[in-house]
Amino acid sequence: QVQVAESGGGLVQAGDSLRLSCEASGRTFSPVAMGWFRQAPGKEREFVAQIRWSGGSTDYADSVKGRFSISRHRVKNAVYLQMNSLRPEDTAVYYCAAGPVGGTFPTNAYWGQGTQVTVSS
Repeated sequence: QVQVAESGGGLVQAGDSLRLSCEASGRTFSPVAMGWFRQAPGKEREFVAQIRWSGGSTDYADSVKGRFSISRHRVKNAVYLQMNSLRPEDTAVYYCAAGPVGGTFPTNAYWGQGTQVTVSS
């Protein structure tokens, strides 16, 4: 059983920064990639950022490039999302996804329950 737990959401003002954390735990879990997605009210879940475990290469949605940064802690199976220059349109529930080795990310990923990020103008 793999558990994915996010933390770090909250209410901030436009221009502020916030750091989200996520850890994936499971006795035999080994990630191939981990990442962040978000879902705003009335909208579909969308990709935000991902990081590949081997090599650490990253990808970002165009809407967050230059403002958000994803990083990982390989021993903890943890991923972090540093969000700077936040905008009201970044308001959403942010979900962490952990993709296991042997699977396709994010199709076969394990998901967290989500953490709310609210940016006021």
